[in-house]
Amino acid sequence: MSKENKDSLWQRIMQNIQYCIHGVWSDTKPSWTVKALKIINLSIRSFLDRDLQMRSYALTYNTVLAVVPALAMLFAIARGFGFQNLLQSELFRYFPAQREALQNALTYVDNYLSQASQGIFIGIGLIFLLWTLISLLSNVEDTFNHVWGVTNMRSLRHKFTDYTALFLLLPVLMVCSAGITIFMSDAVQRVFEGNPLSPMLQKLLEFMPTVISWIIFTAAYYMIPNTRVRFKYAMFTGVLAGSLFQVVQWLFVTGQVYVSKYNAIYGSFAFLPLVLVWMQLSWLIALSGAVLTYACQNFDSFAYRDKAKEASQTYSNQMAIAVLTLATRKFKRHEKALTLSELINEYGIPGSLAEKILTRLMNAGLLTAIYQDNEDVKAYQPACDPDELTVNSAINALTDYGNTNFIIHADKRFDKLLKRISKLREAQQSSTPDITLLDLVNEE
Repeated sequence: MSKENKDSLWQRIMQNIQYCIHGVWSDTKPSWTVKALKIINLSIRSFLDRDLQMRSYALTYNTVLAVVPALAMLFAIARGFGFQNLLQSELFRYFPAQREALQNALTYVDNYLSQASQGIFIGIGLIFLLWTLISLLSNVEDTFNHVWGVTNMRSLRHKFTDYTALFLLLPVLMVCSAGITIFMSDAVQRVFEGNPLSPMLQKLLEFMPTVISWIIFTAAYYMIPNTRVRFKYAMFTGVLAGSLFQVVQWLFVTGQVYVSKYNAIYGSFAFLPLVLVWMQLSWLIALSGAVLTYACQNFDSFAYRDKAKEASQTYSNQMAIAVLTLATRKFKRHEKALTLSELINEYGIPGSLAEKILTRLMNAGLLTAIYQDNEDVKAYQPACDPDELTVNSAINALTDYGNTNFIIHADKRFDKLLKRISKLREAQQSSTPDITLLDLVNEE
């Protein structure tokens, strides 16, 4: 190949790379390839910008800390259903090369349960158990909200009630699911013994763990973020992440057979680094799925991000006043208060921009957040009497919000000039007749 052809090929490669990184956001063609490139681009950007690699390390640590309390709760409920031996045999089946390490872990669980049920330790043990598990789920929720750019977190009351219900119901469902699977497997063997359909039904039962993984990941992507997630995107990424998780789990379980040689060197500790690697990969899969869900839902609005960073103060104030007017109209008409999802779905404002506008109005003291109809969704209504709030006063509140007079030396040197500028601004504002927000509502 000649030098000119090599240079031409290199230029085409660089042009394609530049298109995939930057140019694709200016491409308005509705083809699926353009959409796929935008989703992949946004997924990689979001994963790197949000430092999810480090967050996966933190979640791995939280998971290790919560393993014993979680197993303790699981085995405590399993004992009540008579499935303790079933769970123990399932663990031994998953980790055949680490039977000794699992026996030691189960010994810790038995000791934990025995100590937690005696004397004054029963209260401390239960508190520590719940705190460990709540801390894990709270960090998971915070990470998912970080992926979505959500700053409004669930209240502590809702976190406590939701997480506690999950801790009580999930072990029961897991134990019942294991029992139902065994019951159905025995029923298939008895009813369809010798039937040609029996092998196919057995394969379907063996495929159930994958289906359960799909359901768990889909539910996590749909329910955990404190924002509106479209179910079709949650289901799409849930199937992908659940399938990949099953592949990693199969590799991990299969690899247990081949690590027995390391037991001679590390003893029972050979199990620990493998579990940490598996947990780390599992959390990376879960967080990657969350990023992909976010990218699928928001790739259209990502093009607004750079423009929003360079938005003029006038345009930002105008959009904020428009949102404030909408909240005022709904308040005066005794309608349901304004919500974030309403701004996104009905008015077409990108989620990140809508949340930024609402946060700015709240910080300026113009909107207040409420929970309506016992729903765990924030709604927004005026924070002061709309009859007395004027447009100029609202713009002043938005403009003046923030820290002032904090550069001590400069404030002293420019004291006279700053006062003069403030007087000129007041004179300019007073020369224009002011109107109230209700005038805007009536004009709308």
